[in-house]
Amino acid sequence: MTDAHRKLFARELNTLPEASEVRALAAEAKAANGEASEALRMTLAARLAHVAFLAPDRVGEIYDALAEGWIGEPVGAAPIPTLDEPPLSAPAGLWDTYWGIVEDGVAGKLDALSVTQRTADLGGEHTPEFVDRVVRMSFTYEGVEEVSKWPLPRRLDLEELGACPENSVGRLFYHVIVDNSFDLEVLDRDAIGLSKLPSPLDYLNTRMLQAHDLWHLVGGYETTSLHEVAISAFQMSQFGHNYSAQFLAVTATIAAQGPGFGYPILMDTITSAWVHGRHTPPMITIDWESVWTGTLEEVRAQFGITAYERPYPANLVEMAQAAA
Repeated sequence: MTDAHRKLFARELNTLPEASEVRALAAEAKAANGEASEALRMTLAARLAHVAFLAPDRVGEIYDALAEGWIGEPVGAAPIPTLDEPPLSAPAGLWDTYWGIVEDGVAGKLDALSVTQRTADLGGEHTPEFVDRVVRMSFTYEGVEEVSKWPLPRRLDLEELGACPENSVGRLFYHVIVDNSFDLEVLDRDAIGLSKLPSPLDYLNTRMLQAHDLWHLVGGYETTSLHEVAISAFQMSQFGHNYSAQFLAVTATIAAQGPGFGYPILMDTITSAWVHGRHTPPMITIDWESVWTGTLEEVRAQFGITAYERPYPANLVEMAQAAA
């Protein structure tokens, strides 16, 4: 990590992103075929960090532009409205914490789970004004108005899932949790105060924590490092999941300083999963408890969900680490 990297990032971070420019930058990086300059990659990372931390209501606009520039065609979905408000100011200390995560990532000290945990800690840096912007931004996504009126979801029951028929979504979800020694609800909702969040963030974050691995299953994403990146883009496109936007900004900043050949893999993954999410009906509105006994194929057909068409083997990162 050099001072030049941080100065470039800081300068570009404070440049108001324009969709047309992001589209052009993404197209330029794609055309470079793995040889995009660090300056170009860092500029794109700064644009993603800007919308993740300073203008969360513009995530939809900027990621649509990123995907169009990278893939070469529009995403083919209705635009996600913005709030048309100026960027927020970052709280003191945010970027020092951010760069601490990035520097450890560049040094190879973090795996996908560690990046996830460290990025989640950034939530403690957010101001009330930022939280208010995220609340209002959430309502620009399909389905959020509906779930904002629902009570917080009850806790999932592992025994209930295990009693579901073989090949049902409930039983398959049970095996995802048990076979991988996962926690059913990932984090303790009371310990992290999810019920204290303003609506609809209380429902969205509680449901997403307990349904994260379920979305992996139904959406066709595996529980690998590369597919954690992919499902973050999918979640973000579904309801503006702000944590996912921050995770991807950190990941893109780490990748901006890594080997050039790995950059297309990251961007192919982010943009393909973003488009997949934009083409998928809102999964946040599904009453999962009522469909536990349906097969995966039945549930996908019922709600119009198609499996993610992965551009690379899901375990590509793990295979590369084993080879190294």
